[in-house]
Amino acid sequence: MNTNPVARKNDLVVQETSDEVLVYDLNTSKAHCLNDSSAFVWKSCDGSNSVADIVKKFESSGKGSVSEDFVWLAIDQLNENSLLERTVDPKFNGHSRRQALKAIGLATAVALPVIASLVAPQQALGTVSCACQIPANCLPLTGCPSTQVCNTNFVCAPQPPPPIP
Repeated sequence: MNTNPVARKNDLVVQETSDEVLVYDLNTSKAHCLNDSSAFVWKSCDGSNSVADIVKKFESSGKGSVSEDFVWLAIDQLNENSLLERTVDPKFNGHSRRQALKAIGLATAVALPVIASLVAPQQALGTVSCACQIPANCLPLTGCPSTQVCNTNFVCAPQPPPPIP
């Protein structure tokens, strides 16, 4: 049986920036912000990499030297936030974050893996989509004002003012 962690990909909306990954879980209406370290671990959880393999990948990427406990801290957080396909037995089960950080030690110069999460209210999901392919998608029936047009970015946008003669 393969016990290597596998990152969840279904029912997630993922947006990557230069130094973090934003993940919105459609099932729980929670948004998660993964810092660079936790994002690297999450992306490395493909089912073929063990924790030791992820440590090697992390170090060979030039991100710094880390321990297996460092990777386990990230995996435990991914697990707590349902960002893994299968539940993984936590390494630091029953330990506080403070105790886990002591196990990792402060010798690492790498940013500790952090996942910040918040619940997004359903209203924030924008139940009306003003994405369009043709101007007819911007009619009032779709929830977009009739004064809108389908612009070159395929989004209903305000009608531009007429040119001044």
